[in-house]
Amino acid sequence: MLRACPGFVEKALKAHEKVRLYYEIGADFIGIDSAAAWEDFKVGMGHFFRWERIAVVTDGDWIKNIVRIFSFLMPGDVKVFPTSEAAQAREWITSDY
Repeated sequence: MLRACPGFVEKALKAHEKVRLYYEIGADFIGIDSAAAWEDFKVGMGHFFRWERIAVVTDGDWIKNIVRIFSFLMPGDVKVFPTSEAAQAREWITSDY
């Protein structure tokens, strides 16, 4: 079960105008608890136009599909990478294009 790290994203938002997120989700991931999902939603909506890029690294097909289906609702650029391409995901998330 994934639980958000309290305050981590808020600190980044205080320090930067735009924020990039890198999520690496392991094969043992089974879901996010409802309290963490609600907190993520509130932070995401409260800073909707400040998300610049989101990289999701996973081999979980169901996670890839959910991200791809809902990526049009997410602000900024969203890309999904297999775990074998984690280095490319980190390069993309930190590059200037």
